[in-house]
Amino acid sequence: MKIGELARRSGLSAHTIRYYERIGLLPYADRDGSRQRDYDASILTWIEFLSRLKTTGMPIREMLRYAALRAAGPATGSERQHLLEAHRETVRARIAEWQACLTVLDAKIAGYADAETRIDDHAASLHSGRPQPERPLPGRPASGRLPSSGTRKPARSRSARAG
Repeated sequence: MKIGELARRSGLSAHTIRYYERIGLLPYADRDGSRQRDYDASILTWIEFLSRLKTTGMPIREMLRYAALRAAGPATGSERQHLLEAHRETVRARIAEWQACLTVLDAKIAGYADAETRIDDHAASLHSGRPQPERPLPGRPASGRLPSSGTRKPARSRSARAG
């Protein structure tokens, strides 16, 4: 398959495919009689695997290491396995971190939903004609007025204010 077809089927751009080939993530493609790249369809499986590694946050240098080990053949299977096991632990730790973040987001969203429900319930009761219990403002009694001690402070004289 030509590079355009590979790009369409893999979701990568032709530029990215050439780049991956140049740095060693993809093997060099065979060339046809007109010197155009001619890829075997099996390359799609490898590209999909690379995409998974990228999505899970594996750095390109590690992907290159894995690709080099893969190209070296079956004798590197154990080393490839260890590399993937280490990456799996990194992914699990990231998932746990994201799960904790998701829990915080869920709690925050639930708080907003509860506030909306309280506002909607209050608005509905206002429109239904039912009297609402008076809720004092923070720092104020139910009457809405500040308490008075019953005595007023005497006004200071002009001479007392000047001093």
